[in-house]
Amino acid sequence: MSERFSSKGSGWSDLVKKEDWWAVWIGLAFVVLAIILWLFGSSIKIFTAKIPKWTNFGTLFSALGNNSVSILLLFLIFLVLFTIAILFLNYKFIDFLPGFIVIFILGVIINSFSAWQWAQNYNLEAPLVALAVGLIISNVFSIPKWLETALRTELYVKVGIVLLGATLPITLIIQAGPTAFLQATVIAISTFLIIYFVATKGLGSDKRFAATLGAGGSICGVSAAIAVGGAIKSKKEEVSVSISIVVIWAVFMIFALSIFIKIAGIPAGPAGAWIGTFEFADAAGVTAASAIGDKALTTFTLMKVIGRDMFIGIWCFVLSIISITKWEKREEGTKPDAAEIWHRFPKFVLGFFIASILLTILLASVLPNTATVINKNVIAPIKEIRTWAFTFCFLSIIILSFLPTSFQLS
Repeated sequence: MSERFSSKGSGWSDLVKKEDWWAVWIGLAFVVLAIILWLFGSSIKIFTAKIPKWTNFGTLFSALGNNSVSILLLFLIFLVLFTIAILFLNYKFIDFLPGFIVIFILGVIINSFSAWQWAQNYNLEAPLVALAVGLIISNVFSIPKWLETALRTELYVKVGIVLLGATLPITLIIQAGPTAFLQATVIAISTFLIIYFVATKGLGSDKRFAATLGAGGSICGVSAAIAVGGAIKSKKEEVSVSISIVVIWAVFMIFALSIFIKIAGIPAGPAGAWIGTFEFADAAGVTAASAIGDKALTTFTLMKVIGRDMFIGIWCFVLSIISITKWEKREEGTKPDAAEIWHRFPKFVLGFFIASILLTILLASVLPNTATVINKNVIAPIKEIRTWAFTFCFLSIIILSFLPTSFQLS
């Protein structure tokens, strides 16, 4: 499985013939739909099929029953949007449908598992669980060829990245304030550079792998590794390994930071800042900060969620340019010009910024109380849909790895 996330284009026809652009259209369709529904007094939550936290099977089955309509609606809207895309990409609906049904059912199982209290205690997010489930399925069962068309790894991950932009409006930077933003900037950049140079110079790792891991460690964990890995065309196994390392570190630091803070007697406010500095993943950081108190949770959010997570779009943009101009080998030995840079630039990164700008404009045009409602009824549901897209992606990655070579997608 040595494929890289790639994007090639050749004119206006790319707008309907390339996966990059379809990721933009599908991602923005969800964002626009969420905004329109909110404007008319409803919410896209009716499509999100969020499985609530559960501790026993009785609670789980009750939750699945209560959310059955939402699950069905989410399946239908995904099916419609992805079907339109795959038809323009010259695939057949009859080939896509059975495989996508299987992928979606597995997605329901995976999201249900990640909502389990035990799984949440260990930061087992849905994308990571998807990797594990895909690995188990691939080693136990023979993977049929008819699944192939539905394993649209690149499309799923790029849709998720566009949706990620909607969950990170620029107003978050304003809320952080200049001092906190500067501190978070220094932390994000220094952490990235340390991981990158240790990986490349010390361990001899591939530059793309080092950048993917560096992004996961310095920005927002799993989401950053996925987004940057897609933007710079990392190998799919490199993204998977980066996610695994991020999660292992995150779980370890939940306990290590809690013990250190208790022994050192650090007050709640600074303790939250410490957690926001050293934790890779948001979920793990929230777990550690919540155990200390609300003040720690507030400072953690300021440092990590607001201060560092906002860098994901900037890193995607900058690193994609570096990848195109510096890391990609060119047989003729010349540097690409501006036209070729645009030709090869990952267009879904633009979708990320457009989604972020749309939500920024919306939040900036309303009163604070209304902004809270938007966060609940627009941004939070989009986060759930993003998780589904990433789950589909990582299921596809592992299953593709075990398809016979002649069946693998190029």
